Amino acid sequence: MELILGIVWLHFLADFLLQTDKMAVNKSKSMFWLGVHALVYSIPFFILGWKFAVFNGVAHWGVDAITSRVNSKLWAAEERHWFFTMIGFDQAVHITTLLLSASYLFAIL
Repeated sequence: MELILGIVWLHFLADFLLQTDKMAVNKSKSMFWLGVHALVYSIPFFILGWKFAVFNGVAHWGVDAITSRVNSKLWAAEERHWFFTMIGFDQAVHITTLLLSASYLFAIL
C-alpha cells in the first residue's frame, strides 16, 4: 500500500510541481518541450529503479503527445467541460500505466 501511495504522490510531484509553465504551454505544439517534460517527469521515478523510470517516462510522453494536443484545441474552442474531462482522462491513464508497470516490475497488485 505504501508503494502505491508513493507512486501516486511521485506522479503529482513529477507531473504538476516539476512541470514549468513553459513546458505546460508548449508541450502541445513542440516535440522539444514535450520531451523536456517527459524527461523531467521521469526523474523522481528513478528512486524506484531505472526500468520503472524509463518505461513511465516514455509512456508519459506517448500519452501527453495525444492528450496535450487535444486539450489545446479544447481550450482554444472554449470547451471547458471537455477540457477538464480530458485532463481527468489523462491523469487516469497515467495512474493506470504507473500501477500496471509497478505490478509487473514489483509484483504489488
